[in-house]
Amino acid sequence: MKVKILGSNSATPANGRNPTSQVVNIKEQLFLVDCGEGTQMQMQKFHVKRNRINHIFISHLHGDHYFGLIGFLNSLALYGREKEMHIYCPEPLQAIIEIQLLQELSFPLRFHFLNFEKEGLIYSSDSLEVKSFPVDHRIDTCGFLFLEKQRKRILLPEECRQYEVPQYFYKRLTTGEDYTRKDGEIIKNEWLTKEGKKPCSYAYTADTAPHEKYFEIIKNVDLLYHEATYEEKHLDKATDRGHSTAKQAAEVAKQALVGKLMIGHYSSRYKELDTLLEEAQSIFENTVLAIEGEEVDV
Repeated sequence: MKVKILGSNSATPANGRNPTSQVVNIKEQLFLVDCGEGTQMQMQKFHVKRNRINHIFISHLHGDHYFGLIGFLNSLALYGREKEMHIYCPEPLQAIIEIQLLQELSFPLRFHFLNFEKEGLIYSSDSLEVKSFPVDHRIDTCGFLFLEKQRKRILLPEECRQYEVPQYFYKRLTTGEDYTRKDGEIIKNEWLTKEGKKPCSYAYTADTAPHEKYFEIIKNVDLLYHEATYEEKHLDKATDRGHSTAKQAAEVAKQALVGKLMIGHYSSRYKELDTLLEEAQSIFENTVLAIEGEEVDV
């Protein structure tokens, strides 16, 4: 699981940075998270294979998180896309998109509306779950939690041969099943396999002031993206606008016991980002900046 940053600024493009957008890559299946202005240009610049995107997650209806969406969808149609696109979003976005389309796209759009009252499962496959969860911003906003499902157990071939387990049963061993011999003797799965690699988890908080309502759902994630729009000396602005400071983002990461913190959604007042990073690292050392074009391993 990897996260590529396409946009890291807040509100408007500034200082060489673009509004919010990222791509979550899970075994080359790509998930687009928010789609600020210029996202498709960033995809071209950073070599994102847009045809591998089948699911788009829009956290809320402030323009810096979705103004790039209509252009991206239209370009996909111009290139002849036929496969359906799933969009997980606030309900009004469907009308916003449809009113801008002068003609039908070459592919269907499937809208899935977010619940801003409680967390919920919004996507599931054999290997992945995505949950939405409400955060604390000026308008209805959701964060997203990407959870890799428990990986299959790893076979121990020597042990399997020692206990004379037939090969046709190997696949069932990887799902945790015990093997029962014809004489009724049970061969424990733990004798024949070992645990697979620990599943990865990534939480994206979108725009939010720190609030305990989402602390539990992000607890212990491997990577947390948390907005850090301002330095602590501008706490009053952060509070008024439903945002967080770098210090607050780090405090959330520390309280939630996450593995790594990535901060982003920088105010245009900051040409350089060193002060934000230093402020966060003073509280939570394993903090990195969201830098456009960079890919962060989860």
